[in-house]
Amino acid sequence: MMMEDRNAVKSVWANGIVPYEISPNLGRQAEIQEAFRMISGFTCIRFIPHTDELHYISIKDGKGCASFIGMTGGSQPVYFAQSCTTGNLAHELIHALGLYHEHTRNDRDEYISINWSSVIPSKKRNFKVKNGDTLNQPYDYDSIMHYGPSFFSADGNPTIVTHKKAQKIGQRIRLSPLDIKKLNILYKC
Repeated sequence: MMMEDRNAVKSVWANGIVPYEISPNLGRQAEIQEAFRMISGFTCIRFIPHTDELHYISIKDGKGCASFIGMTGGSQPVYFAQSCTTGNLAHELIHALGLYHEHTRNDRDEYISINWSSVIPSKKRNFKVKNGDTLNQPYDYDSIMHYGPSFFSADGNPTIVTHKKAQKIGQRIRLSPLDIKKLNILYKC
């Protein structure tokens, strides 16, 4: 669902305000509100219930966790399947706010290697380098936007190998300090 080919996009939500609606059959209100707090607790970004705004996110069930990158306009789906955690939803919300995956930065080869032979063929696009704005911030192994070492592995072997020994990647627990800094730069907080 990635429409943009950059690490950070310029199609951001006006004044950092993101109207939202939640599909009535989804439930999981507490998890959704916690994902909002993971972001708004450290940034100027605010999630407000959708009323009559033209642009808003629509959180709904789906086959997985997915979002477009940046504000696309109109009703913008953010998929939050039963298999997704609160951290997964925060990751997808950050996509909707305008940040792409950390492991696709144009300087990533200085920090990680992709084991292409182990990546599920239909998921290889998720590992391709994206040229764009890194907001002049260093590479962040700890980013909530970084894939883990075996994400989308076809054979159980690692798909991402870090150049630093024992460097952990792929957490979905919290925003890293650099995730917060990037959002604050992007939204001029």
